Amino acid sequence: MNQPSDFLIIAAVLISIGIYGIVVKRNALRLIISIELIANAVNLVIVAFSRMLPNPQGQVFVLFSIAISAAEVAVGLGIMIIAYRFYKDIDVTEYKNLKN
Repeated sequence: MNQPSDFLIIAAVLISIGIYGIVVKRNALRLIISIELIANAVNLVIVAFSRMLPNPQGQVFVLFSIAISAAEVAVGLGIMIIAYRFYKDIDVTEYKNLKN
């Protein structure tokens, strides 16, 4: 049987990859993927600790979290498509005019 420490190690690796992607990469699509990696790592930790308890509340919470993440990606991709039409690039350093 898998121990919670195995899941925690995998989640730590996923969070590390996600943070690296947010800090280093400036492509909007890679930023969205990195944010999703971090969210999935958090979901993995919640499910790992929920398996240790007799009630499935953590797993139900993760299902809602996955649904919210899917909606977040849809909105983010929509914004990215509009920004690409306006700037002809998906580099986030070029989006400085969106503040106004």
